[in-house]
Amino acid sequence: MQFSSADIAKVLQKYWGYNSFRPLQEEIILSLLNGKDTLGLMPTGGGKSITFQVPALCFDSGVTLVVTPLISLMKDQVDNLKKLRIKAVALHSGMSTKENRIAWELIVNGKARLIYVSPEKLQNERFLLELRNLKINFITVDEAHCISQWGYDFRPSYLNIKKLRKLIPDIPILALTATATPVVANDIMSQLAFREKNIFKKSFSRENISYIVRYSDTKIFDVLNILSKTSGSAIVYVRSRKRTKEISENLSNAGITSTYYHAGIDSQLKTSRQNDWKQGIVRVMVATNAFGMGIDKPDVRVVIHYDLPPSLEEYYQEAGRAGRDGLNSFAVLLSSKTDKGLLHRRISETFPERQFIKTTYEQICNHLHYSVGEGYESVKEFNISRFCSLFEGQDEKKCRASLRLLGQAGYMNFIEDIEKRSRLKILCEREELYDIRFPNKTIENVLSTTLRLYTGLFSDFVFIRESEIADALKINSSDVYDALQSLDKMKIISFIPRSGLPLIYLPTAREEKSSLIIGKDIYEDRKRIMQERTEAVIDYTFNGKSCRVKRMLAYFGETDSHDCGKCDVCREKKKHQNKAKDSDSTLNEILNFLRNHPEGSRFISLETNLKSPKAVLTETLSYLCNEGFVRLSDNLYFLN
Repeated sequence: MQFSSADIAKVLQKYWGYNSFRPLQEEIILSLLNGKDTLGLMPTGGGKSITFQVPALCFDSGVTLVVTPLISLMKDQVDNLKKLRIKAVALHSGMSTKENRIAWELIVNGKARLIYVSPEKLQNERFLLELRNLKINFITVDEAHCISQWGYDFRPSYLNIKKLRKLIPDIPILALTATATPVVANDIMSQLAFREKNIFKKSFSRENISYIVRYSDTKIFDVLNILSKTSGSAIVYVRSRKRTKEISENLSNAGITSTYYHAGIDSQLKTSRQNDWKQGIVRVMVATNAFGMGIDKPDVRVVIHYDLPPSLEEYYQEAGRAGRDGLNSFAVLLSSKTDKGLLHRRISETFPERQFIKTTYEQICNHLHYSVGEGYESVKEFNISRFCSLFEGQDEKKCRASLRLLGQAGYMNFIEDIEKRSRLKILCEREELYDIRFPNKTIENVLSTTLRLYTGLFSDFVFIRESEIADALKINSSDVYDALQSLDKMKIISFIPRSGLPLIYLPTAREEKSSLIIGKDIYEDRKRIMQERTEAVIDYTFNGKSCRVKRMLAYFGETDSHDCGKCDVCREKKKHQNKAKDSDSTLNEILNFLRNHPEGSRFISLETNLKSPKAVLTETLSYLCNEGFVRLSDNLYFLN
């Protein structure tokens, strides 16, 4: 089937209401629809999702498979597509058996055009067999840099995508990423077995963003100063969860509306704070790198990095959330004399000793009650803070680092971006409810409203939202929660409150500690790559000799770029050039003035009516004195 520009333009107009594509979108879509494996390198905010959502709707039947690493982003995209009346489902390792069954029923019955899957699902052989029964039109790999061992966020679970290539070899693959060096781009195509090299690349240059590095010993005061001199929405990125709250409170105390965000916050609170920021109720979001993925707010005027990022890839992505509307914006990186040491220390923290990693694996398995040989493809909640407090010698930072390496080695996956909804089941018969005397009217109303909003409560656990019940009753969600807890104590319902705890997923059965292999490719090679990235960040930050944007673009393979004219280095250079030009002009003006006067009156005072500013005049006359062209006597300058 052949598709034209007119065909895809109709789909874009029908579902999204846009009259034209952004740069590169149309070319990528047509390449994919012509059956070609395609790699799209598009900067943050470039509209990557359109490049697979539009072609997915061009086919009369079949589905599009989208592999993406973030469960929260997956959910957001599915919800957004449903609002556009586009059928989509998500499948990931954090779903219950019932949720999986419902999702598959939708797929099998043709009620899904796009299927979003986490890469971990591709380890499941049964899941792969079920995929063989579907008509898949093409595969999209989002955040494709994750498949490259040279990528800044390498995830071994992405290597499972190769299984899809073997399973359905005749359909094209679309790989998308916002950040990839030439080495990573080539590795992506190699790992995904591209039939031929085919890259669509938009320049990483964002001409409307001014990249500034500011050296600071009092960063919080600089943040306040920057925000007081700029307008519009802002993001402040930090590397510590604790610091998000501290800085947000400092800003609020200074009269700048702000809130904070990190992975450990309850999902409803995350959504609430995110919406407050998007709607402009608060101006500033102080956040860790957990915030921003999939957020398309166009009017962010300034992004401030309070701490140095671990790589230029991450910095480019986060800074690129500024100025998506094309208007002038700022990306400010604050640095201090201690930052180099902190970056180098981060390397050793990211790579604990192998023995510590193996011990962590053993302790977690014991903590979750997995015996050797058990746990294959199982998922359990994991409170990392409680775990670290129970086991001597554990530290949360080192534990997280160990889990990341265990994940890359294929032994244990730590899934943090997930929120399990509350669920409940009615324990008594329907007729018995009429005879129950409730302690108060709120409890009775909560139960009756729950029965009205949700079906199947008498036969099985059903997922609910306290906020939905609260909205129906015009009361607070906390009152609904308390009422449900009371009903649980009365044995009328079994209520399992929502949980924001992360999950541990075992892709393989538990192994003996001595059998674990943390190989050179996982440990030494990745450590060397991190060291190289760290040095690139240090060079970008502390080398003020050449244009920062030019150096960042060269890092991403664009070696023919010019000075941006907007970064702090270019601005300083321009200021010196203008100063030199002013000095030359003043110098000529002084000498001409003196030479054009009679010999006896060849002198000048600072009160003389010359065009040059007084400060430049004083500086230039001082220079002429030092060089012996003029002499100073009684506050008058005479020509020698």
